[in-house]
Amino acid sequence: MQNRAAIIGAGVSGLTCGVVFAERQWKVSIFADETGQQTTSAAAAAVWFPYDAEPAEKIIPWALTTHERLRNLSRDQQTGVSMIEIRQFTRTGEIPIADWARKLGAHSISEVGAIDRLPLRPGVARDRSRDTNVRPAFTSGYALTVPLTDTTIYLDYLTDRFCKAGGMIQSTHINKVEEIPSHFDVIINCAGFGARKLVHDPDLEPHRGQVVIVSRLDLTHAIVCDDGPLMYAIPRARDCVFGGTNSISSSREPSQSDSDAIVSECSQVLGIKPPRLTAVKVGLRPYRKSGVRLEPGKLPDGRTIIHNYGHGGAGFTLSWACAEEVYALAS
Repeated sequence: MQNRAAIIGAGVSGLTCGVVFAERQWKVSIFADETGQQTTSAAAAAVWFPYDAEPAEKIIPWALTTHERLRNLSRDQQTGVSMIEIRQFTRTGEIPIADWARKLGAHSISEVGAIDRLPLRPGVARDRSRDTNVRPAFTSGYALTVPLTDTTIYLDYLTDRFCKAGGMIQSTHINKVEEIPSHFDVIINCAGFGARKLVHDPDLEPHRGQVVIVSRLDLTHAIVCDDGPLMYAIPRARDCVFGGTNSISSSREPSQSDSDAIVSECSQVLGIKPPRLTAVKVGLRPYRKSGVRLEPGKLPDGRTIIHNYGHGGAGFTLSWACAEEVYALAS
């Protein structure tokens, strides 16, 4: 008899689990009240990087496995995955390069202080009005080539791949795990921050992230600085993602002051006039103080539930490895 799995949540974790199970002949249904561009995953910059997730001894191996899977997907333009050089900076002192980053080819960047040296392709105008009062942007940095996932394409790609493998998506809100129909042998909890209420997990914190989508800038590299204020500029094929915020808040309402600060900081760092704003997105990174929860359990009726949530800002970065771990636990 065919195995049946129910997945709660249609973000990148839920969809990736769905693909892994459905393509291995499981009968799979995803239950979610938000899908596609309504999910927290859709608000992510989605550049590969193990950010805002614990513990490192598990996160790094999972991240490296997913790096390889996404790198393979980047060979197909229809996936929305590409490879990009990310330049990670600090505003003070020297930025350390982790061993895992060195193994992926990370190398230090020299002469990072001047805004005018940051990479913009010819044709993108600098804002010369800022030159009389330019502060050094960064003090040190390193470069690393990583997968970049365009969420406007990739989430649809995963959805299509899941459905072609026979999976089904049901738009519904699950208040209790026990609401999942009894004919599903395995339940996979990919509810993200929703797991705080769904399975009463007080360890989950909502790390609010707001990004601003601006018109295409033709940046040659992604630029990231984790120092306060958090700043990143991630070029995509049709637009550019400016970010961002990382505060403990459950509000998903866009903040005009946050948008203004994001655009101002990114424009200042890049040395350009503020570009045209096309959208503002807010998502809640499901940070779990005790670390990513990836473990099996049992419901009162004897069914298996496998938890896969708490990935913080590394949902895309861990997605394939965690999905394979879930499959191993279910099998």
